[in-house]
Amino acid sequence: MKVAVTGASGFLGWHLSCRLAATRQVEPVRLGRDDFANPTGLAAALADVDTVVHIAGVNRADGNDEVEQGNVELAEALREAVGDRPVHIAYANSVQADLDNPYGRGKRRAREVLASMPGTLADVVLPNLFGEHGRPGYNSFVATFAHEVAAGRQPTVAGDREIALLHAQDAAEELITAAERREDHDVRPAGEPRSISGVLALLNEFHGTYAATGELPDLSTTFRIDLFNTYRAALWPHGYPIQRPLHSDDRGDLVEIFRSNGGTGQGYVSSTRPGQVRGEHYHLRKVERFIVCAGEAEIGLRRLYSDEVLTFRVSGAEPAILDMPTMWVHNIRNVGDTDVLTAFWADQLLDSTNPDQYPAKVVPA
Repeated sequence: MKVAVTGASGFLGWHLSCRLAATRQVEPVRLGRDDFANPTGLAAALADVDTVVHIAGVNRADGNDEVEQGNVELAEALREAVGDRPVHIAYANSVQADLDNPYGRGKRRAREVLASMPGTLADVVLPNLFGEHGRPGYNSFVATFAHEVAAGRQPTVAGDREIALLHAQDAAEELITAAERREDHDVRPAGEPRSISGVLALLNEFHGTYAATGELPDLSTTFRIDLFNTYRAALWPHGYPIQRPLHSDDRGDLVEIFRSNGGTGQGYVSSTRPGQVRGEHYHLRKVERFIVCAGEAEIGLRRLYSDEVLTFRVSGAEPAILDMPTMWVHNIRNVGDTDVLTAFWADQLLDSTNPDQYPAKVVPA
């Protein structure tokens, strides 16, 4: 399967690209706005593709016509670029397609365009999505609330109601599975019903527990973990590292590194010799904590599909918490003359058959 992903740099497109690489070892042809603005180049990019996950869309614009027609035009551009060649399309549709509003009409008409193409169509009708690195004021109210709370501000709830929410990684898996099932079919993943005020209350709970001291909130359910990772992405990187007090007396030093309020957890300790590197991987959902207790080290991180590398210098003399953000490649390098002693904590008990750990380099070769 050679896969192209439209809207690949957007919120869901980025999550799907990460998941394809991690769980299927597939690097997709990633297409964005510039590609759709160049019909010849778009056709060339799709020439050898047999499967397209069509995520590109318009859900915010200056006018209603631009929202409605924009979604149709993207589907028409895809149809023109593919031509008469049969391909399988997995379409990221929306529950809004059932409604009579500009976005819903645009998504519904876009599906009709895609259904007219040669090949097969999987119509994946998604509920409201949330997850790491959503754009505040654009992708969802969850992204907006997470960024506001992470910045120490308090958003308000207008028109509280219950909304079905699905994490972007779950949506990505639904789309990948639909892409692998090469036949006409419809899929309607169910979201988890949550009130708007309830989501805000959880985000405030996380912030009150975590932001100042790194104390871990209750992570006893999948929804709590997914929402906590969404909040942590909004806190990244301005909220890190989180300094921890070092308590010293004649006997030596003591620092508190883990305090968890619920859910599973596993701790471990490693030593790293001078010049050596650990890590060079990323996680899709795991909450993983690093805290250097002795020695001098640098922790490097790079968000998947980005070239920018962030580096944090950490020392056992001034212990500080760094919790690795999901879908960021990370490593730890000993930059001192003595061994580095690092304590780690993860919310998942290690499952060697499914460790949620995928190899990649912070600085690609």
